[in-house]
Amino acid sequence: MKRGMYLLPNLFTTGNLLCGFSSVIAALNGQYTQAALAILVAVVLDCLDGKVARMTNSASAFGLEYDSLADLLSFGVAPGLLLYTWILQPFGHFGWLAAFLFVICGALRLARFNVQATSLQRYVFIGLPIPAAAGVIASAVLLSERLTHDAHVAEIERSLFLVLAVYVLALLMVSNIKYRSLKYLRLRRPFPLPLLVGAVLALPIALLVPEFFLFLLFLGYALSGPVESLLRRKKPEEEALPAEH
Repeated sequence: MKRGMYLLPNLFTTGNLLCGFSSVIAALNGQYTQAALAILVAVVLDCLDGKVARMTNSASAFGLEYDSLADLLSFGVAPGLLLYTWILQPFGHFGWLAAFLFVICGALRLARFNVQATSLQRYVFIGLPIPAAAGVIASAVLLSERLTHDAHVAEIERSLFLVLAVYVLALLMVSNIKYRSLKYLRLRRPFPLPLLVGAVLALPIALLVPEFFLFLLFLGYALSGPVESLLRRKKPEEEALPAEH
């Protein structure tokens, strides 16, 4: 039974690895939508393997290393190759550098996470997690393909936006900005009414335009770290101001 428990989370990690490899093959064949979808499925499997490991109390050092290797392919190499073959190749060396920067920053992010996994609080990530960065890229590809098909968005505007986004995401992964971990999110606690209203309004968007909803979801998480960091800096400054008499 113990061996089965250790095997179960690693099966999800293997599925993650398979999705990453499938994304690479699809990108090389020019199937960009399929490549992006494979990355998003890998994000789901990556969340599940950790969840299963915690539920079955079967976390191990082997599983941590195996998960990191799978993540490097699925959320580092696969998104980088997808971006390069899809839209960065015409930029020459600048496009190649943008794709490589995303991969190397993702590798550094994973290495730092493995070193700090036992010393940092489990409720906080230091730097943007690589699955979230890959999710931004994959959802942006899906949304861009949808907009290009429906509204004929200008190619140059789409290209410049994505090049800038790649550099920003790469820097966020190796930054010291703190991000909240969603692994221990408590859904049973009461939430503010505006948040509940926003969740209800998001449902029609998720059903009608799922590409836009996924992009907003991943982009919102990527921006949450810098926004919270700015708010934390502003709050002590406001508290330090002398009160008016």
